[in-house]
Amino acid sequence: MIKGRIHSIETMGLVDGPGIRVVVFFQGCKLRCTYCHNPDTWNENTGTEYTVEEVVSKIKRFKSYFQTSGGGVTFSGGDPLRQPEFLLEVLKACKSEGIHTCLDTSGVGFGDYEEILKYTDLVLYDVKHLTEKGYLELTGFKIDETNKFLEAVRKNQTKLWIRQVVLPGETDSDEYMEKLKEFVGSLDNVEKVELLPYHLLGKNKYENLGMKYRLDGVPAMDKEVCKKLKEKYFGEY
Repeated sequence: MIKGRIHSIETMGLVDGPGIRVVVFFQGCKLRCTYCHNPDTWNENTGTEYTVEEVVSKIKRFKSYFQTSGGGVTFSGGDPLRQPEFLLEVLKACKSEGIHTCLDTSGVGFGDYEEILKYTDLVLYDVKHLTEKGYLELTGFKIDETNKFLEAVRKNQTKLWIRQVVLPGETDSDEYMEKLKEFVGSLDNVEKVELLPYHLLGKNKYENLGMKYRLDGVPAMDKEVCKKLKEKYFGEY
């Protein structure tokens, strides 16, 4: 019996895809993004163990709420692709129940991405950085694996929402936004672009875990500036 490790389950998610959504946060993430606000999801050996049936049963309980809003379930994390076998079986079970499925991912995991995408209605793709150097500095890992996932998305023509955390001094310049616009333009299955302002809400988690917060001193991104960048470069999305 396949089991997976889950960090938490949110039942009324409003910012993780269309409509009201059940959000299932998977344990495990390979990346170590400087601005990560969920360091408690990094470790793949913690969290609560669930069977496929147990997870799907929890999701189904709220079906009447999310289906009337055009919602469904979003698998987030961590990164769900770090538990590909479990993820695939949960996706299959949800699709058999007529539930809209969404995958919130940075595209860094294991398994057969194309097979997983067969049962995925929408991908919320987290762009970390567009250059190899910037990606490595920001995440601690090479860009190759996420590019491999993105290629599978292209091949499968899965609908995409692009998400970019706007970090002061890193991804907030007009030069970077021009590159991001070019990147979005190279994909023909993008429905929406979201610019997410960097915030400090996860800082206390690092203190509680006895970890150093690497962006200490970096201010939160101004939401209004972020909004103007969105209007300037991605108004059509």
